[in-house]
Formats: sequence, C-alpha cells, structure tokens
Amino acid sequence: MRSMGLVTLVVRDYDEALRFYVDGLGFTLVEDTPQGDKRWVVVSAGGGASLLLAQADTDEQSARVGDQTGGRVGFFLTTDDFDRDHARMTSFGVRFLETPRDEVYGRVAVFEDLYGNRWDLLQPARA
Repeated sequence: MRSMGLVTLVVRDYDEALRFYVDGLGFTLVEDTPQGDKRWVVVSAGGGASLLLAQADTDEQSARVGDQTGGRVGFFLTTDDFDRDHARMTSFGVRFLETPRDEVYGRVAVFEDLYGNRWDLLQPARA
C-alpha cells in the first residue's frame, strides 16, 4: 500500500506559520527539528498527508510564498463539523472569501491562509 506522506508548503517564517496552522486552523505540531540554518517543521490536520512547512530561503522561493497554485484552490481541509471549524477559524481571523455554501459533494467555503494560498474548508456530503 502507498500513500502521500508530506506536502511541502513554502512559508515566509516558521514561527508565524506555526501560529496560523496550529492556533488558527487547529493542526497538530508533529515535528520541529533544527537542521543547521533550517528546521524540519511538520504539522498535521489529523489524517491524510501532513504539511512540511519550508521557510523560503531564496528570492525565487520567496516570490512563490502565497501563490503556489497560481491563485487556484490548492489545499483541502476536510472536517466532520463545518460550523464548528468555520466559527473557530473566523474567530481567529482567518479570511473566508465567500459565505459557506452547500454543494452536491458537501458544505464548503474558500479561505486564504496567512500568505494568500487558497484552501477549501469542506464537510463532505453523507453518502
């Protein structure tokens, strides 16, 4: 069996990214290991692939912070309680780009992370 273990997200600063993903989105810090002038920082939403937060260290990487998917929704945070998580995230100051809507596949709303990457908060429809 194979699975996707990590997805790299280029960030401006490790600590501000940790505050957003752990405090704002409720992710769990899995690992934060110094590696010389870098850190190995992994956060998880609880299931599926985890995020490897990689601090940009070149101009080229810095230019991609917040626009890793060309303005499209590139990340999907699924939940079993949309209203709970939407309220938590809103109270933290997460910027939603639309009001929640119901689609055939579930309840969804697009939000931006602290850098402008677009995410879906999604509670899948029950089968």
